[in-house]
Amino acid sequence: MTDRFLRACRREPVDATPVWFMRQAGRALPEYRTIRERATLPEITSDPALCAEVTLQPVRRLGVDAAILFADITTPLPGIGVELEIVDGVGPVIERPIRTPEDVARLRAFDAEAAVGPLLEAIRLVRREAPVPLIGFAGAPFTLASYLVEGRSSRDAQRLKTLLHADPATFHRLVAALVDMTVAYLRAQVAAGAQAVQLFDSWVGTLSPFDYGRSVAPHMRRLFTELADLDVPAIHFGTDSAGLLRAMADAGGDVIGLDWRIGLADGWAIVPDRSVQGNLDPSLLLGPFDAVADQARWILDQAAGRPGHVFNLGHGVLPGTDPDDLRRLVDLVHGAGARPTAFADPSLLTSATSRSAR
Repeated sequence: MTDRFLRACRREPVDATPVWFMRQAGRALPEYRTIRERATLPEITSDPALCAEVTLQPVRRLGVDAAILFADITTPLPGIGVELEIVDGVGPVIERPIRTPEDVARLRAFDAEAAVGPLLEAIRLVRREAPVPLIGFAGAPFTLASYLVEGRSSRDAQRLKTLLHADPATFHRLVAALVDMTVAYLRAQVAAGAQAVQLFDSWVGTLSPFDYGRSVAPHMRRLFTELADLDVPAIHFGTDSAGLLRAMADAGGDVIGLDWRIGLADGWAIVPDRSVQGNLDPSLLLGPFDAVADQARWILDQAAGRPGHVFNLGHGVLPGTDPDDLRRLVDLVHGAGARPTAFADPSLLTSATSRSAR
């Protein structure tokens, strides 16, 4: 098994820059679309063999350095008593939004084996077959709370932010319950075989630094603290979060995800004590590959061969992306980000790679 992804997460020297893509398994792959003709997303995640197959499809086709478990960030929510439906073209829709103290009180404790047993078995299957490490993942509590309070995807999380200020006690009870669920969910994934975990905070960029620091960071700090003994790398990713990077790093995570709205060098300067992941604009892959290649090389130049860079998109693969271009991007990153293995001294490794990337 190649371990360059795990080594990069730990800021150790690697032979080439590792690369994987958020949403690499899914709508961009024709083999996935074939499966979706006969199975819904919940049906895939409840069938261990099918879930493992979808998780492994991009590893085989694209040559990426990590697999990520195929699931939705809302997958564990029925395990705490939340009824939801994933509607094509809309996303998760919550039948009864959580907006009052009584709603929060109805949430039950999360039992991972009872709630997501087939998903855990899929992890075991992937581990037996994958030539690369497997990443487990979960939605971050604030983002999950946004779905629960809003009832569906919301780009401004207005109801949730109103709850935060108008009824902070209910907000904090809800988020605390989601932290408990997420800790149990991720611990179960690691116990089943996941070798790294990622927290997706898709809607955290709606918050001001003040609100994040006072109302969300303490919950995230507890979450990462309760995962620390697992001894697997934890990736902390938020969308539109350039103004929150230092606060997010202080809350926890071995690797900080960067989206495309900040240069990689600028983002890394804010969190120099962490590995970073990112950060190509995914929309570039809908156009000519020359533009993809130019920006990918620019990102690698900014990384300058320093240990601790995992190449990724700044968000998920878009549905219209050509899988052949994803494969070309993987090959480009591996080639342009190759390290001369003769160098044992990391300072020499960095210097040599910086020169070769140019």
